[in-house]
Amino acid sequence: MAKPELEKPDLTGSTAFITGTTRGIGKALALALADCGCNIVSTGKTVDDSDSDLEGTIHKTAEACEEKGVDAHAIQLNVRDPENVQSAVDEAIDEFGEVDIVINNASAIQIANVEDLPPNRFDLMTDVNVRGTYLVNRAFLPHLKELDEGWILSNSPPVKVDRSPGKGPYAWSKMGMTFITLSLDGELAGHDIGCNSFWPVTAIDTRATRYFGLGTEKDWRTPEIMSDAVLEILKRNPGECSGNSFYDEELLKEAGVDDFSDYKVVEDGDPGPMSAIMFDPDYEG
Repeated sequence: MAKPELEKPDLTGSTAFITGTTRGIGKALALALADCGCNIVSTGKTVDDSDSDLEGTIHKTAEACEEKGVDAHAIQLNVRDPENVQSAVDEAIDEFGEVDIVINNASAIQIANVEDLPPNRFDLMTDVNVRGTYLVNRAFLPHLKELDEGWILSNSPPVKVDRSPGKGPYAWSKMGMTFITLSLDGELAGHDIGCNSFWPVTAIDTRATRYFGLGTEKDWRTPEIMSDAVLEILKRNPGECSGNSFYDEELLKEAGVDDFSDYKVVEDGDPGPMSAIMFDPDYEG
């Protein structure tokens, strides 16, 4: 049985600034929001095919969004650089007038023991994941507070584990994204800005899962489950939906999905709660 056709939010007139849209989850988010009429600011480091041995650029994602009938603008972005972040935010606002959806998706990953992880890789994950989320959110706050409503969303897990042997540095950096984002729920009280995190129950088919061998194709779901989940958040009232850590499955089950087979990477796959258990050992979904 295929999943039911999900009702999409009407995002006409909205503009989303999404970090890390070159490929994977970030690109899926950009295309899904564009399908709903949302203008897209496509950001990331890769601007030319020669910059990476992987397929995809921020410009190609922007062009794919424009093919859906919305306006899109690509901006090269290094979330580790405060001046670059601020100039990118200013450029996005100048281009569209208003940016009411901010999605922190860009992340660095290295699954390793503390002993095996080089200090520069620890610094990279901290700078991209935690500090990058802080910088992007901080740069947008004055603008978002002037709007009637808005969203700050981060692709990061619930903070439910007090240790994570074998993956501590990565777990710390991802949970830091959530901590920064959910803390804004209190800081922005009264501004109708929904501050939430979203995270997959299973591993998602991305460059990272393939590179680090986080299971096989039978264990993964496609990035579209994440974009469908984010659309479920965006159907809500940001003034009432804030301070939450959402799992993709929970959001989609509430929308009526009880069969997730359409999200399998391979037909005979059997995705399990690998990602949820990484950060929540008591997960029983």
